[in-house]
Amino acid sequence: MTNREKATWRDPALGEARQLDLAQGRIRCFETGSGVPIVFVHGLLVNANMWRKVVPKLSPDFHCIALDLPLGSHELPMKATADLSPPGVANLMADALEALELQDVTLVGNDTGGALCQLLVTSRPERIGRLVLTSCDYRDNFPPAMFSYFKLLPPLSPLLPLLFAPMRLRALRRLPIALGWLTNQPIERRVEDSYILPVLGDRGVRADLNKMIRGIDKRLTNDAADHLKEFERPALIAWSREDRLFPLEHAEQLASDLPHARLEWIEGARTFSAEDQPERLAQLIAGFVREPAAAET
Repeated sequence: MTNREKATWRDPALGEARQLDLAQGRIRCFETGSGVPIVFVHGLLVNANMWRKVVPKLSPDFHCIALDLPLGSHELPMKATADLSPPGVANLMADALEALELQDVTLVGNDTGGALCQLLVTSRPERIGRLVLTSCDYRDNFPPAMFSYFKLLPPLSPLLPLLFAPMRLRALRRLPIALGWLTNQPIERRVEDSYILPVLGDRGVRADLNKMIRGIDKRLTNDAADHLKEFERPALIAWSREDRLFPLEHAEQLASDLPHARLEWIEGARTFSAEDQPERLAQLIAGFVREPAAAET
C-alpha cells in the first residue's frame, strides 16, 4: 500500500462513501444503515475512521453517517475561500445535514468535534433532535493545554512536512503530544496513517488545518457554553473516566448546562472512547436514541 493509499484509507465498516458539494467545497461522508439518523463528528487531526468500531454496532438499527471534516486528516482540500474557523466548520456541518436532507438528527461529537457540536446546537440547531458529547473541549479548555502548541503551527506550515516527519515512526506517535494520551492502547497502523499522513503530504490539507487552528479561540467555546441552556432537546454526556485531557468536572458542568442532559461514565477509556470502549459507547448511544420514542408512547 502506497503512502497515498494509507492516507486516504477508510474502514469499509463505515459504509458507502458519499461526496457532498457544499458552498465551501466538497466533503466526504460515510453512510450505512437505516432508521433514526446518527451523525458522528470527529476532532482535529483524525477523520471518520474514529467511528469505525462504533458504527457497525449501531447500523443494524440506525442510519449512521460519519463525516470526514477538513480538520487535517481529510482527503479533499476545500476551496481557497472557505471559512474553516470553528464557526465556519460548524456551518459546514449544518450545510452537510441539509444536503443529506436529515431531520431529528442525533449528533455525536468527540474531542474538537464536541466543541463544534456545541457551536452548532447553539447557532443552527433546527435539524438536531439529540446531542451526545463524549470527552471534548469545553470553555477555556480549547484546545487542551497538552495541544496548545497547535497555535504555533500556521506560521510554520511550509516546514510541517519536515518538522512532523518523525511522526512517520509508530513509536513516536505514542508520545503524549501526539496520540499517546488519547487511547489506552496503540491504534492500528493503517488508521494511524490515515490520521498522520494527509497533513504531511498535501499542501491543501495543511492550508485547511491552518484556518481551523487560527480560528481556535476560548471565547467561542465560552459563548457556546453560555447558550447551551437554550438547547431544549435531550442530551447525553458520555465521558471517559480515565481521560487525561478533558477534566471530569467538565462532564458534570456540561450535564448541568444542558437542561435535559444526563451523565454517563465510560470506564476503561481515555479521550477516544470510540477506540477504547466502542461496545459501551454504542450501548449508551443506542439506549439514549430510543428513550424519546419510549417516553412518547
